Amino acid sequence: MIEFIAQNMAPIMFASLIIFLLIGYPVAFSLAANGLMFFFIGVVLSPYSGGSINLAWPLLHALPDNFYGSRVMSNDTLLAIPFFTFMGIVLERSGMAEDLLDTIGQLFGPIRGGLAYAVIFVGALLAATTGVVAASVIAMGLISLPIMLRYGYDRRLASGVIAASGTLAQIIPPSLVLIVLADQLGRSVGDMYAGALIPGLVLTGIYMAYILIMSIVRPSSMPALPLEARTLGHGVLSLIAALLVTIAVSYAAYRYLAPAHGDNADILGATIGVVLIYIVAIADQRLNFNMMSRLAQQVIIVLIPPLALIFLVLGTIFLGIATPTEGGAMGAVGALLMAAMKGRLSLDVIKQALASTTRLSSFVLFILIGARVFSLTFYGVNGHIWVEHLLTSLPGGEVGFLIGVNILVFLLAFFLDFFELAFIIVPLLAPAADKLGIDLIWFGVLLGVNMQTSFMHPPFGFALFYLRSVAARVPYLDRLTGKQIAPVTTGQIYWGAVPFVCIQVIMIGLTIAFPQMVMHYKGAAVDPGTIDIQLPDMPGLSPLGAPPADGGAPANGGAAPAAPANDLSQPPNFGDAPPAKPSPPATDLSQPPNFN
Repeated sequence: MIEFIAQNMAPIMFASLIIFLLIGYPVAFSLAANGLMFFFIGVVLSPYSGGSINLAWPLLHALPDNFYGSRVMSNDTLLAIPFFTFMGIVLERSGMAEDLLDTIGQLFGPIRGGLAYAVIFVGALLAATTGVVAASVIAMGLISLPIMLRYGYDRRLASGVIAASGTLAQIIPPSLVLIVLADQLGRSVGDMYAGALIPGLVLTGIYMAYILIMSIVRPSSMPALPLEARTLGHGVLSLIAALLVTIAVSYAAYRYLAPAHGDNADILGATIGVVLIYIVAIADQRLNFNMMSRLAQQVIIVLIPPLALIFLVLGTIFLGIATPTEGGAMGAVGALLMAAMKGRLSLDVIKQALASTTRLSSFVLFILIGARVFSLTFYGVNGHIWVEHLLTSLPGGEVGFLIGVNILVFLLAFFLDFFELAFIIVPLLAPAADKLGIDLIWFGVLLGVNMQTSFMHPPFGFALFYLRSVAARVPYLDRLTGKQIAPVTTGQIYWGAVPFVCIQVIMIGLTIAFPQMVMHYKGAAVDPGTIDIQLPDMPGLSPLGAPPADGGAPANGGAAPAAPANDLSQPPNFGDAPPAKPSPPATDLSQPPNFN
């Protein structure tokens, strides 16, 4: 029995961790306690393991280096997490989400499902600026849910749209999850961001397609905004005209700057066009020139600052100007400037943002420290080999492995948070994926899309908890219409999330079927046959592969002196005529040879 336990320590250890988590112990302490407990057991049972346990007491000395080394406390990649968290919380406190939802809701208001489209659009924008799911879901739940209920939206549809749109912060850069996945997979955060961008946008498009279908199948579930609710009036043609002017100015600036700035001319030209239309919109609003409609003014003034912040963060990372950590720092400064421009930057806002950032960063670091303790023991009992053999032996090769792993992660997401999955499961899956030849950026984005479902799973989805915390629990009087609005039940929130969980599962399948959505991060393939190596002209040397010019003369046309032949069998000659060399005697072949 002791031999059986010693030789199967890895599966027993993994099962014990799952039991710890299901009982309800905190994740960081479950990982550390499990690792230390089985370390002691493994050292005792090592003589009975037949060589499958490689643990000894001196191995504990490696823990301080693991904590303070490049994997935890000195990890520059993880430094981006507090920056992006601080940026997201400051933006949420600055009222950016409220302004965006109100303005985009007015823009899409005349069509059925307009508020739902606005929530998805703003959810994608918030995801690209905040990267924090909790901030997005809570902000949109507080702002848009009462408006959607006021105008007769189905409660399940409204709650599902808000929760799902908030989880876009999981997969659209600058997602915190992508930072952790890149760190655990040993890959670049910039590559992970580039690979996840298109799947995130495709998922946003599928959400909108679902709303379009529902607006046709069940039009009563998402009515258009009534005329009295459209306070900004009409003005879409004015907005289109402003967009065309921006494009024309940007193109003209590009043509003017192209000779001097080359590849950067398109970015500079677009910047000039956007800044110009933004200044014109502000001047038109403040000075009442009435060149634009109120709707066009508001859309331009509200939309351009977050788009500029997105470019400041993601654009500099994708262009190679800044690392993700530097991009996060610039984003934090940009968020402070945006809040100050709106007059909403105060000491209280900064205190709240710093407190929330400290809590989340400490949460991540404690889990990572616990994961290092767990992995030290798990690798010591050859757990990584056990997992690798278990996963690589799945039928179907690479596709079978991907399907099996995604089913496993999908089921574990019912019980585990995305950080827990990233720190516990991903390090066990990555070696097997790498051995099968799977690109780890593609694998990481695939897991990121899958882990997004952990926020939406009833009954443990965190996005559902966030929405439940801000949704009305009792009937209330609407402040505008004076009508009594029925509350939103927990069951309605759960059922509203189910269609969007199915959409996320479909997105997992699309990512597996069309890997180029992610693999574009590598850029265009280079054909070796098109490579032309140009060597500089080097006077005095003949071209490679060619005989010396003029029988040894230099290639530049100079005359090369003939080198005298030196007879090493004679003494050196310093200028005198060389003595005549005696001719050898003739050999008489008719006589026998003489050896004397």
